[in-house]
Amino acid sequence: MSSIELTPSQKNILQELVNLYKEEESAVKGEDIAENVDRNPGTIRNQMQSLKALQLVEGVPGPKGGYKPTANAYDALQIEDMDDAASVPLRLEGDLLDDANVEEIDLTSVHHPEECRAEIQLQGSMSDFHEGDAVTVGPTPLSKLQIIGTLAGKDDTSNKLILTIDDMRAPAEEPAH
Repeated sequence: MSSIELTPSQKNILQELVNLYKEEESAVKGEDIAENVDRNPGTIRNQMQSLKALQLVEGVPGPKGGYKPTANAYDALQIEDMDDAASVPLRLEGDLLDDANVEEIDLTSVHHPEECRAEIQLQGSMSDFHEGDAVTVGPTPLSKLQIIGTLAGKDDTSNKLILTIDDMRAPAEEPAH
């Protein structure tokens, strides 16, 4: 499939639809998307029409209706199918989030320990995260890496949390002599 160019607004709305659909496992109402992306429901309806034309969204009629992402939506957002993936826990202010999973951890500026940051690619809604929140990522399945940080910002269009790293832990084994 060729790459579809989406506006930041379309990307943000589509990402939120995918997040909500994953949580609910049923059609998502436009009003719910509007509330989470802080937009007018009319704007969401208009955007959904263009996303339907791009075959990224399908409408579900009826009282339990709404919108569902298509397989093309996951491709357009470059979201991998993580059904068989190992779970990487995520904690917000110490509370484990059941409906979120870490897809990728990117450590930036590691060479400068006082300003070390991590970008956390997330699967799940980011609406509960706010600047200054305490976030703990991990332990990761293989290395048992755990990152403890403070939320410095978030990128809603790519579903990334940006953390200032306060501490990183990984079990280190003593070398065998």
